Amino acid sequence: MKKIIVIGGGAAGMMAAIAAAEHGAEVVLLEKNEKLGKKIYITGKGRCNVTNACETEELLKNIVTNRRFLYSALYSFTNEDTMRFFEECGVPLKIERGERVFPVSDKSSDVINGLAKRLKQSGVSVRFGTEVNKVCVEDGVVTGVVLQNGETLTCDACIVATGGLSYASTGSTGDGYTFAKLCGHTVTECYPSLVALKIAEPFAKELEGLSLKNVRLRAIQGKKELYNDFGELVFTADGVSGPLVLSASAVVTDKLNKGEVTLLLDLKPALSKDELDARILRDFEEAKNKQFRNALDKLLPQRLIRVIIELCGISEEKQINSVTKQERNTLTDVLKGMPMHIKKTGGFNEAVITKGGVSVKEVNPSTMESKLVKGLFFAGEVLDTDALTGGYNLQIAWSTGYLAGSCAAEEEQF
Repeated sequence: MKKIIVIGGGAAGMMAAIAAAEHGAEVVLLEKNEKLGKKIYITGKGRCNVTNACETEELLKNIVTNRRFLYSALYSFTNEDTMRFFEECGVPLKIERGERVFPVSDKSSDVINGLAKRLKQSGVSVRFGTEVNKVCVEDGVVTGVVLQNGETLTCDACIVATGGLSYASTGSTGDGYTFAKLCGHTVTECYPSLVALKIAEPFAKELEGLSLKNVRLRAIQGKKELYNDFGELVFTADGVSGPLVLSASAVVTDKLNKGEVTLLLDLKPALSKDELDARILRDFEEAKNKQFRNALDKLLPQRLIRVIIELCGISEEKQINSVTKQERNTLTDVLKGMPMHIKKTGGFNEAVITKGGVSVKEVNPSTMESKLVKGLFFAGEVLDTDALTGGYNLQIAWSTGYLAGSCAAEEEQF
């Protein structure tokens, strides 16, 4: 019977441990926290968006980094497999808008409890408060791990599933990157991702807390469009957040050091410029004797009006019947592309995930085993893979965890 050590009791680590045990291995799961799944607990605002119910090909389209590397993993353990797995663990699921999958209870704790129950049923030995110092390698083969207290544990295979750098309070402090480097692996530069964006414009403070639904957000660098999607956005004290912005951050966070990135917010995406102009003309006709600042309340939330007027450069006291066609064109341009210049992203302490990690060029995509060290496997966020919001990142964790665990347990691997 193969003896396998899994480092990290998050989503990927728990799935890897279960898969390895259910494929006949003796498994020890090492978790430095006092409980399992601390990051799962806070995902989806405490509801845990376990996966996305879209077709696998659609799921792959939502992966931002190293999509091709994940083909084997996502087809070996699909989102349908994930849903079946949790139903079998006694966690009934439901599908919501955008094909997002949540536990019926809306409690992430049920997801963790389902996994913990399955670990126990599978015979996995879980050790809490156990921090790993290094992975031992002899002649290119994993032999065990050394704990912080100096204890050495031997094994036939080791699965590193330690997460990234986001939400360090949950235990994601980059340990896996250290282990990987000491074993000869390359770790790519890491950035916070699925994170709020800080903007240069001072109006953010004025709009703090304002939530906008059904808007379109584009991200532009030079002449290149980096991102374009439709959804919900919220202003923060120093920038923007919300689902649209978090997904935008996934594609802009590593581009900010290559030049300025501008966000363009389309406040009226259902209307073309000509249709919007016609709508404005109708509103202006009704308000022809009012001042400009009093003629936009049918078009915009009250808190946005002053900001839009300022961006247009039109006097707020100007009579509507004297607004020129050119000024009206300026107004439609701003409404269809309200500009915001990104200063920086939020930090790792605010980021849902980490962009970057163990280079996938040095990992076998069919097994998740290191190409450099026999018996060393990687799973989850420690790898240089990431996706947009919507349950896709957790699916990467389940799929890579399952593949690493099942392959590590197979006799012919060694």
